[in-house]
Amino acid sequence: MLVVPTATAAPSDAPTTASRAATATAAEKEGITHEQNPQVPEGAVWTQEYFPSSLPSNNGDEVELHADVLRPAHLPADARTPVILSVGPYFSHIGQTGDDGHPVAGPSQRFTDLIEGADLMAQGYTVVMVDLRGFGGSTGCLDWVGPGEQADVASAVEWAAGQPWSTGKVGMYGKSYDASTGLVGNNLEPEGLEAVVAQEPVWDMHNYLYSNGVPRPNNVFTPRAYNSIATLPAHAGDDERYRANADYEKAHPECTAQNSADGLIADPESEYWKARDLATQAEGSDVPLFVTQGFIETNTKPEDMRKYLDNHSGEQRGWLGQWNHVRGNDRTEDGRLEMGREGWFTEVISFYDEHLKDTEPVQDFPAYVIEDSNGAWRAQDAWPLVNSTRTVDLEDGSFVDDRAGEPGAARGAVADGADGVTLAAGAAPRIEAADGAAKGRGPVGDMERGASLQPQKGPVAPEVRQRKGKGGPGTTEDAYGYVTWSKPVKRDVRVTGTPRVAFEAEGQGGVAVQLFDVAPDGTAVRFDEQVVAVDGGQHEIALKDTEWTLEAGHQLAVRIGTIGADEYWSHEPSMDTVEVSDAELTLELQNTRWDEPTHGAVSPFLATWERAYTEKWDAKAPGTFQVKASQGKPKHS
Repeated sequence: MLVVPTATAAPSDAPTTASRAATATAAEKEGITHEQNPQVPEGAVWTQEYFPSSLPSNNGDEVELHADVLRPAHLPADARTPVILSVGPYFSHIGQTGDDGHPVAGPSQRFTDLIEGADLMAQGYTVVMVDLRGFGGSTGCLDWVGPGEQADVASAVEWAAGQPWSTGKVGMYGKSYDASTGLVGNNLEPEGLEAVVAQEPVWDMHNYLYSNGVPRPNNVFTPRAYNSIATLPAHAGDDERYRANADYEKAHPECTAQNSADGLIADPESEYWKARDLATQAEGSDVPLFVTQGFIETNTKPEDMRKYLDNHSGEQRGWLGQWNHVRGNDRTEDGRLEMGREGWFTEVISFYDEHLKDTEPVQDFPAYVIEDSNGAWRAQDAWPLVNSTRTVDLEDGSFVDDRAGEPGAARGAVADGADGVTLAAGAAPRIEAADGAAKGRGPVGDMERGASLQPQKGPVAPEVRQRKGKGGPGTTEDAYGYVTWSKPVKRDVRVTGTPRVAFEAEGQGGVAVQLFDVAPDGTAVRFDEQVVAVDGGQHEIALKDTEWTLEAGHQLAVRIGTIGADEYWSHEPSMDTVEVSDAELTLELQNTRWDEPTHGAVSPFLATWERAYTEKWDAKAPGTFQVKASQGKPKHS
């Protein structure tokens, strides 16, 4: 019988012959290699460590954090190296979000792509993966990117920087949830943190569950998903200490109950959400930061990215473009890069070498590389670059908040007794669970595998009518609401940064604001949106951060209306008439003539997005406002 050792004591139910006990003892002392355990990356030696977090659990218990440590096998055990650290909920030995079927217990393979793709062991880096409180081998109640988890991040950085095998310089790496913990690290600036790489993070945690008072299904599904991950058991091959820690949430049901209740807190001004507003907390931070963000992301959307980057005062690098929830190195099944650009690991290791090893880069990389809506890539020193900021008047109008009366529109709430919470119903046929969850490999709603747009033939176009009466010739109307049109643009112009809309409302309900790029033949592609709950009064909302170029002859159309039944919000329609007046749209515009091209191909997801969000409109309007950028060089805004 083959015995595959773990990096600590033998499992409690393992055979206990003298030879096997000696093997386990030696393994605990020396660490485990790939040859001894296939879960360990080639060229690495794996050990496990435990250390305290600086903040107790919200139930009062002290918190013990677990770390999997991967050291270069070719170096002496006491050789000092820089550290690349990830802190998150996905490093459980049994699997990232469920039982992944690993034959033996060992370190998570979540970032084996980085370890191998950047050749980290040969490059002389130590990799540390730390379980947040309540997950994997760590104790305490889960605390969704709150004060407890933020304390875990700081404790993990300081622990990694202070180890005898560490040079004291730490870089963080992650995607999705563990990208958000990277943002936490940047905000807190713990001793030793020198660089952060964050792919597709959530920039303000409230935005993942709510949009300006309108709940997303995530406000139930996301707490439920992380409750499920937190209660994953240890792998059968794990040692007793790890097993005991992994069972913490099961022994403390108050942890998951509180997490479910927290997701139902809607007020963004509550202390709960203020503590998780990462964009505001970034004020004055200066840790070198390398980010990625898809502008048409359906999962961790570009909401408050601009605010975060504006508040961050340190060096910035970024890949921004037209992709979904992917890593810089991810490829489609047919081998195309999901982001469309070669060289992710080359840039990442250069970034780490510069800040963790004080090595001069052998190649100069642009601060930002950006994929436009036409698939072309350009380089910029900063983002966004703006020629003109224009505020234009939108037409007055009204609509009935009925979710467009489509089949499947929400009418009432659906009770779901799984965890004692009730989910407001709302169909979302365009947005489906990501592949892993759909196959039953784990819960729906976690940030790694949340909502994902699926390829389809495209929606049935609403009937678009020329408006009569109030609104005049600059508007049209459809089943959702009414549309204000720009005049056709005379030359290509880019909508960049953060569009904003302000308006006065009468009536109660949900308001959706959507921006469309409309071609001369009436083909309309939606490229930005936001929703808000209103009950009269004045409102100002930021749409998603965006990059979209209107070609010469195209028009910008602004639809204001009800939240469609096929949108990813759990909005219960009021059936009231909502009157909108004194509406204004503020746009940041960039002249494309100064673009500096760089290498990169079209992201495959762009075509998927356009198929799903393209409508054919029969009626158009000549337009009431201009979308025009000045001709000078754009400046960082």
